[in-house]
Amino acid sequence: MSQLQLNSQHRCFGGSVSYYQHDSQVCNAPMRFSVFLPPQAKTSAVPVLYFLSGLTCTEENFTVKSGVQGKAAELGIAIIAPDTSPRHTGIPDEDKEYDLGSGAGFYVNATQSPWQQHYQMYSYVVEELPQLVESEFPIIPGKRGIFGHSMGGHGALICALRNPNFYLSVSAFAPIAALKQCAWGKKALTHYLGDNQQLWDDYDATELIKRKTWLDKPILIDQGTEDNFLAQQQLLPEELAKACEQIGQPLNLRYQEGYDHSYFFISSFIADHLQHHKQFLI
Repeated sequence: MSQLQLNSQHRCFGGSVSYYQHDSQVCNAPMRFSVFLPPQAKTSAVPVLYFLSGLTCTEENFTVKSGVQGKAAELGIAIIAPDTSPRHTGIPDEDKEYDLGSGAGFYVNATQSPWQQHYQMYSYVVEELPQLVESEFPIIPGKRGIFGHSMGGHGALICALRNPNFYLSVSAFAPIAALKQCAWGKKALTHYLGDNQQLWDDYDATELIKRKTWLDKPILIDQGTEDNFLAQQQLLPEELAKACEQIGQPLNLRYQEGYDHSYFFISSFIADHLQHHKQFLI
């Protein structure tokens, strides 16, 4: 694993926000991520939350817009936010469409050409990035949770459900909850994984929940009622809720009246999500 390159650093709520770049082995490309270390990290190791962002986002969007640092500093939790895909890989038309290629890794390990050369975001998030972060920063071993928004909410759910002993907690803002059933998912999964829909199940939260891997822990999801992607049937939280009810999975699905899909929505409820994770991390 290559050495970290610090691109910038900023003091924040007594701690620091830093932006790093490194050469990823699994993605075979440079990858970027942000780190918020709370003031407690100056004297002792702290638990960590990984945040996965949505379509078109980078490692900066959540860090700049969510207001997460204030509550994270209060609780003493580090926040890691990776970019949403490799970039500038040389794949033809990588930047052509907002929902495929750059900014649209969907947190899967691609098996189809030409994407499989670089688009290994699942392994990056659950293996390479935690190994790097937790070896380079003062993080308590094993004290990690994961959350995300939209495409990143989907990513957080599948990472947790597939690795219930690795992550202690999970939550999501307006996640793509049934990737196989929505237009975004059908397009991305076909290009990244091919036509064998049995392979798609490993990256669909509604399908994964049926494996009963998370039954002893609750899942928190916030969804705005004025979210245009909810109306377009891209998110489908009702499908996940139905599957959770069938197997007895604890799910706190909160429909937030009048809220949309934006970071205004995220910042309004970010403190609740950190409180949710606190009960498992601290």
